Amino acid sequence: MMKIIRFIPVFLLSLILLSSCNSHKQVPYMQDLSVIRASQNELFEALIMPKDLLTITVHTSEPELAVPFNMTVQTANSSSSLFTQPVLQQYLVDNDGKIELPVLGVIHVGGMRKDAVEQMIQEKLKAYLKDAIVTVRFVNFKISVLGEVINPGVFVVSNEKINIFEALALAKDMTIHGQRTNVKIIREDTTGKQQVIIVNLTDANIINSPYYYLQQNDIIYVTPNKMKARNSDIGSTTTIAISAVSILISIASLMVNILR
Repeated sequence: MMKIIRFIPVFLLSLILLSSCNSHKQVPYMQDLSVIRASQNELFEALIMPKDLLTITVHTSEPELAVPFNMTVQTANSSSSLFTQPVLQQYLVDNDGKIELPVLGVIHVGGMRKDAVEQMIQEKLKAYLKDAIVTVRFVNFKISVLGEVINPGVFVVSNEKINIFEALALAKDMTIHGQRTNVKIIREDTTGKQQVIIVNLTDANIINSPYYYLQQNDIIYVTPNKMKARNSDIGSTTTIAISAVSILISIASLMVNILR
């Protein structure tokens, strides 16, 4: 009986070691940097998608001439009935990739880069303005990070450019249980079709991947490893097993004392 009692700490320690063991090779990002190919990619520029919110500003040397092209809305002060300074109207890209501008009417912007849209609008404005400068900005550039990260959530990106490591940094990095080789990116294209891309963050050539930089509204899901899934089962199973062993030992000890 004493041998059995002495075996219990060893049994419990073995369970702890099995649940915490994790190969070091599965943890570091971008392993073997010597194999990285020289990147020939162009500078990243996000594409405009359906349901994006945009601000479009027209500037000229004579501001009063640009007023008809800069649609504004007045917002009420929450503490009074006074109106604050007018703000620029936000344009929602519809499912067909179109927006409607004052004077110019409906234009198609879906799947285009901001600089291309700016040039297109400038061309259309030549019939009305001589020296127009157009600025297009995203209002709702955001990404979501879920799964085995420390701080999952939705994050707004102010500079309209973010790579997958920066997204993980916003979420305070992966936990030790996140699969670095099986990170899923859920992305919607300009037609509304959803696709799931699996990336391996231990591969140094991830920086050359077309999915290294994220599009607005991308969802990053970090898959838990087998150890985490096993631990979720071990948690309840181990508790029951230990309780059962404790009860059996108590009964055995009681029987030994009775039979003495």
